Amino acid sequence: MRSGSDYLAAIDDGRRVYVDGEAVEDVASHRAFRGVVETIGGLYDFAADPANEMSYVAPETGRPALKPFMTPRSREELADRRAAIAKWAGLTHGFVGRSPDHVAGFLAGFASDPSVFDVEDGRQLGANVTRWYAKLLDESPFISYVIIPPQVSRAMTASGCDGDYVQAGVVEETDEGIVVRGSQMLGTGTAVSDYLFVSCIKPLTADDVDHAISFVVPVGAPGVKVYCRRPYALGATSSFDYPLSTRFDESDALLVFDDVLIPWEDVFVCRDVDRVRDQFFRTPAHVLGNSQAQIRFVAKLSFLLGLARRICAVNQIDRIPSVTERLADLASLAALVEGMVVASEASAVENARGVVQPNPRFLYGAMGMQAEIYPRFLHIMRELVGGGVIQLPSSYKELVNEDTAPDFARYLVSPGMQSEQRVQLFKLAWDAIGSEFAGRHHQYEMFYAGAPFVAKGYAYRNYGFDDALAAVDGFLARYSLADAVAEEERVHEQA
Repeated sequence: MRSGSDYLAAIDDGRRVYVDGEAVEDVASHRAFRGVVETIGGLYDFAADPANEMSYVAPETGRPALKPFMTPRSREELADRRAAIAKWAGLTHGFVGRSPDHVAGFLAGFASDPSVFDVEDGRQLGANVTRWYAKLLDESPFISYVIIPPQVSRAMTASGCDGDYVQAGVVEETDEGIVVRGSQMLGTGTAVSDYLFVSCIKPLTADDVDHAISFVVPVGAPGVKVYCRRPYALGATSSFDYPLSTRFDESDALLVFDDVLIPWEDVFVCRDVDRVRDQFFRTPAHVLGNSQAQIRFVAKLSFLLGLARRICAVNQIDRIPSVTERLADLASLAALVEGMVVASEASAVENARGVVQPNPRFLYGAMGMQAEIYPRFLHIMRELVGGGVIQLPSSYKELVNEDTAPDFARYLVSPGMQSEQRVQLFKLAWDAIGSEFAGRHHQYEMFYAGAPFVAKGYAYRNYGFDDALAAVDGFLARYSLADAVAEEERVHEQA
């Protein structure tokens, strides 16, 4: 099993990552990234410990692999996969949204049906998918992805952009591979990942054929540039003041490809609009990737619920009926998401290729409400914590400075809790609901699956309305206008 030190060594590859207008020499040691790098390394160390039961023997290779990367072929395997993903999510409390098991779910789905990638001209790109999945199982690399076009205009597709390959696309096919130029977003975690999966989940038209691509490339490959949004760890005064920002910031990025050569063995789709779409929805990829996301979301809501409950207890308001009502609202929202995840597993479906996947009715039902659940969660938490998250020392230094510490020790306390513990708790709450890191997570969960109407579209298409419509039609068939007329006539006759 891969260790944290293996991961650290792998990302020291000369990659071109830019922050504040400068190239980062060493991502692992840079203040912007070292916290999340340590977190990801910790995930690998946890998985490598046999006591944590994170590995299994993969039938695809006959060798040990990580359970979060598996292609489940029974209900038992599906449950094992969920349990393993939940263990990793528990280590980050759901705040690392694109951990190594996320894109791994997509790749597992792709490899379960490689025929989707084989084209009529005889180019057997499905073998590339199978080989990359075997590499994932054997080496456990961290693969991030960019599958959204740059937001030049949300009203048009790639071919309508004014410019030469604004969206990543193929400019040339050679004997060695394809040459890719342009940009793509939103590279969450890409700065600290091993490889990058590049494709497009936004619907493309026939005019966009040059941009209908799917491939994997090393983050450190020549011509790949990673432009990060401002990392929140840079503005954090300490891990005590910003415990989440300094540990879990994944640093989203715009990826630029300056005529990057992608060898044919790393290409999954080339200039094929239908297959770019089919890779996500004709295989279990979209379901497996998003089931990881909802398992993670459960961990996040549970953590926030515990945080809210703890603060109410510290403030001694947890017995007030109006407060318990709001805590019940949070508990209900968390239980609804968890229940949908459990329901999707309990009613799992097996596809034609023997892959047992979560029932999309319940999986997408939860995802369709994510953009409403998370903002509501944060709003209720803001009500419960009140001004306590604002009236805090500017940094931990005021708790250790001999001139200021006595004032905080006297005035910023709670019954049974000293100043240090109270400040620690409320600093955590602020980093979860009010800091720049928190604001990003608010936006992230709202647009996790794209615009909210996109996520609701998945819920709409996967609910399965047949039974509901049959129930309505059956009831309507039990009475008619003629029945009403006849009933009225019988009443008059009896009178």
